[in-house]
Amino acid sequence: MGEMAGGMGGMGGMHASLGFQGVGFFMAIIIGALAGFIAEKITQSDHGLVTNILLGIAGAVFMKFALGLLGIRLMFAGWFIGNLLTATAGAVILILLWRAVKGEG
Repeated sequence: MGEMAGGMGGMGGMHASLGFQGVGFFMAIIIGALAGFIAEKITQSDHGLVTNILLGIAGAVFMKFALGLLGIRLMFAGWFIGNLLTATAGAVILILLWRAVKGEG
């Protein structure tokens, strides 16, 4: 039983390294989908569910990396709303960067 609990803790660490602290796999997918959807609406883009999930997860990873480089540590990072805000901000930045690279307005 002790090994099982230890294994679960290891999985939590894996998801934290993907940008989502304190959540499991399914919650990371849900947060990614919500973040991608919100970013899609903010940037007036048109993506599907899978793209929204991927954008949200990539946005979380991007923001975790960028904030780490700047030495910024958010107080609400392990909370649902903190993960959602961080992932959404990262997804918006990734969409805008993609548009800039592609030369879209």
